[in-house]
Amino acid sequence: MWPVIENLETLMTLSRTGTMMETATVLKISQSAVSKRIAALERYYDRELIERHGRRVALTHHGTRLVEKVTPLISELRGVFLEDNALRKGKIIMGVSEAILSSWGSRLFARVQADLPDVEFTFHAQRSPVVLDRIRSGEYMVGICTGYSDADTDLQSEIIRREPMVIIPAALVPISYRIGDELAVITIESRSGAWASIEEDMRRLKLKRSVSLESFFGVAQMALAGFGHGLVPEGVARTLGVAVNQMIPLDADGLNRPVRFVARKSMFSQPLVQSFHQAILKYV
Repeated sequence: MWPVIENLETLMTLSRTGTMMETATVLKISQSAVSKRIAALERYYDRELIERHGRRVALTHHGTRLVEKVTPLISELRGVFLEDNALRKGKIIMGVSEAILSSWGSRLFARVQADLPDVEFTFHAQRSPVVLDRIRSGEYMVGICTGYSDADTDLQSEIIRREPMVIIPAALVPISYRIGDELAVITIESRSGAWASIEEDMRRLKLKRSVSLESFFGVAQMALAGFGHGLVPEGVARTLGVAVNQMIPLDADGLNRPVRFVARKSMFSQPLVQSFHQAILKYV
């Protein structure tokens, strides 16, 4: 039975990534292993589950139905594993937005660890959408990520901070910019968790995204190198040594990114997770 579950997890991952290569990267196995697992599932169910379109892979009707049916079951199995093992051992497995963990998040977690010395923490730095997917699938117990929770009706979520967004002038050369002036900026790409939460306010402040990148740190570095003005969270700018008087703050004008604490509803109610949540609120 367990090989079948492993193969089903592979199909679920493939349905999210759309390519054998990305699935192999996520699962940390070879592309050949991905293909063999999918082929084994097709033999087991006697159905074609995927169809190839160049490098992309799409699920067939049967594949889509199978993923829809088994995803809640696999998530519950993983959830049971976490509750029976990780919680019993005093362990919290969490996913954290890369930009948060690489800036102020690491210092926050150091303070929390000092308050909860008996708790073992396992951190995974991921993009916010990936963190949410892995909480749903039962791989992570909690997440600290960005964006609003409008579409996350299956998860419990609480905004714990609104991090100010700032503009890093190109090459740190001062610019005569006033709030409301039109300005082209480099910033995060559309698939990130933060984009949906800043897009409307950017439009209101007449900030136009001219170039998008997958990482706020990449945006900041490009701005520092003079490729354009960068719109990034304040923590990213500070981590890279940008002085307060060199950046243009936008939080007073309502441009910030929400940071939230997320967990599955059953996990959120666990005493260990509640203690962690309270410690986060104490310092964030």
